Amino acid sequence: MQPRLSLLDEDLIKRILEEAYQLLLKPGVKVQNAEARQLLAEAGASVDEETMVVRIPEQIVRSALNTVPRQFNLYDYDGNPKVQYGGDAVQFDPGSSGISVFIPETLEHKTAETADLIRVIKVAESLPQYDAQSTAVVCDDVPKEVHDLYRLYLVMLYSKKPIVTGAFSNATLHHMIEMLAIFAGGQDKLREQPRAIFDVCPSPPLIWSNFGAGNLMTLARAGVPAEIVSMPLAGAAAPVTLLGAVTQHAAECLSGIAIHQLAQAGSPIVWGGAPSTFDMRKGSTPFGSVETAMIDSSYAQVGKYLGLPTHAYLGATESKLLDMQAGLESGMGALVGALSGINMISGSGMLDSLLCQSPEKLVIDAEGIAMAQRMLQGMKIHTESLATGFYEGVNFKGGDFLKQKITMQLFQKEQHMPGKVIDRDSMRGWKASGSMDTFSRAKLRVAEILASYKRPELDPAREAALRAFVLGLAKKAGLEQLPELEDFQPA
Repeated sequence: MQPRLSLLDEDLIKRILEEAYQLLLKPGVKVQNAEARQLLAEAGASVDEETMVVRIPEQIVRSALNTVPRQFNLYDYDGNPKVQYGGDAVQFDPGSSGISVFIPETLEHKTAETADLIRVIKVAESLPQYDAQSTAVVCDDVPKEVHDLYRLYLVMLYSKKPIVTGAFSNATLHHMIEMLAIFAGGQDKLREQPRAIFDVCPSPPLIWSNFGAGNLMTLARAGVPAEIVSMPLAGAAAPVTLLGAVTQHAAECLSGIAIHQLAQAGSPIVWGGAPSTFDMRKGSTPFGSVETAMIDSSYAQVGKYLGLPTHAYLGATESKLLDMQAGLESGMGALVGALSGINMISGSGMLDSLLCQSPEKLVIDAEGIAMAQRMLQGMKIHTESLATGFYEGVNFKGGDFLKQKITMQLFQKEQHMPGKVIDRDSMRGWKASGSMDTFSRAKLRVAEILASYKRPELDPAREAALRAFVLGLAKKAGLEQLPELEDFQPA
């Protein structure tokens, strides 16, 4: 039995959806994309072109929900299905779009550049707990016009895993889809075996910008999966109550699904988000708070009630260092997300409210993920009796069970064995190993990963085509040469 966390009962879920449908009519949704407004109007929505407010009847949304795929896969570079959206699958990827990286030698945060993102990609590629890569940081050493597509470019060169990404403009989204098609072997092949999913964010409260709505329609028509990342900010850009924030989240997702499916019915889309509470003392957005985790768990329950694939941002922290606060908040978030059955959980590696990414935190978070995955396996019956059969020949000695063959046969099935980042040694053994704390062990683990990493073998022709394509776009943005890539040897 897979354990589950449920914060809502069915009646409350129905009430959330009922009020979400009411919000779609009053006050309605501001849709700043003219084509999206036209699609909604043709489907029967009431559109005020002056205010751009669209009132969306429930039937339009229900029709859209009927065409959303309940399950789909993301594929790796070699065409193998590696990530499942839908059902009870629980998977993790690093947090995305950080603007800085953590420097373990100085404990400072610095603006991210190409070498920093490559370092993060290598670590995530080498850790099996991460089912997908993300475009984890924005590289400041290239022009803003290519920030989004350049980080996707680096992931495609240094990883074979599926990718969680996102575009920063409607124009670059088309370029990023074309980049993926180069490696996939064409647009049709990309549609059949999508490697990446794109986050698309409404603006709270109840706004679909020209950019956001445009992204939804483009992705739908390309058959590339979209992941709605609704971000209600409870107490500031959403009602202060957790249930109010969940209801706003539902309204934003439902309206986005309507736009997406009207553009192309049957295209894959995910019920996701990155909500937070608003800290009234500091004016901050605590993504590591327990209330944020409760909003995530609850909105995921609503999505699952509708039969939709789910996503959430969890496993992050407000801490600026890899300290006890970072471990506490990140571990709790990962466990809440796993027990909620969320299909893709983003946020690992991130410090400072999703602003900073850390390879060292990635390896620590991987241990927390492994523990959460063990929890999901639940309690299993391995033997005919639960305990009585073990007592044959036991003479009331503590070590008797160590002598049993079945102990050696079953202990690895019952116990998760953590990696070297976690200390379970005696005091004597710990001192003999250097008396290191978790952070020090994580630094060593990162160094080991980077030393042993080998860039994946890619098709030389497609790799050359990708590089030429990105270089052409970079030149249009004023960059004559791409930054030198570490360990990059063109095939």
